[in-house]
Amino acid sequence: MKKYMMIHDENLCIGCQGCSVACRSANNVPNVPIGLYRLQVHAKMSGTFPNLKTDFLRQSCVMCEDAPCVEVCPTGASFKTADGVTLLDHRICVSCKYCILACPYDARYVLPDGEIGKCTFCYESRLEEGKDPACVSVCPTNALTFGDVNDENSKISKKLKESKYYLPKAELNTKPSLAMIANTKGAHHE
Repeated sequence: MKKYMMIHDENLCIGCQGCSVACRSANNVPNVPIGLYRLQVHAKMSGTFPNLKTDFLRQSCVMCEDAPCVEVCPTGASFKTADGVTLLDHRICVSCKYCILACPYDARYVLPDGEIGKCTFCYESRLEEGKDPACVSVCPTNALTFGDVNDENSKISKKLKESKYYLPKAELNTKPSLAMIANTKGAHHE
């Protein structure tokens, strides 16, 4: 059984937004209203000149194993696949927005037509064809690693073994399937 996971390496990310643009294009996310996205990379600056640090932090669905959005969905429209991806069945979604309120990662949004949108790791469009998610396929610095963690020979399994990583908001015990490798570059000196 496959279990999909992604790693965002903050040391390699340059904040180019190529991942966000590819995601928007591959998944037909509208440009209006402004602020709709399945994923975004935010720059976080710290320190004082000349000791500055810039972290590029990914914000998207983290595919929680224990997903609060799934737990609160009254119709079962929010659900987990057998391989660990959190999806939304638009045919039975009533747009109650409970999932938006329950998500501690601010990873869902309302589309202009009233439907709820979120990252799906390009499950229906690319994974089913054996391709990586759009964001992974365009990253110019290979900051994103994706794959089946149950395959010990996969790139992601190897990266998890060799890297020190953290899970976003781990204290919430949602068990994210999106791990981050913290930026160690540009750290300011005190």
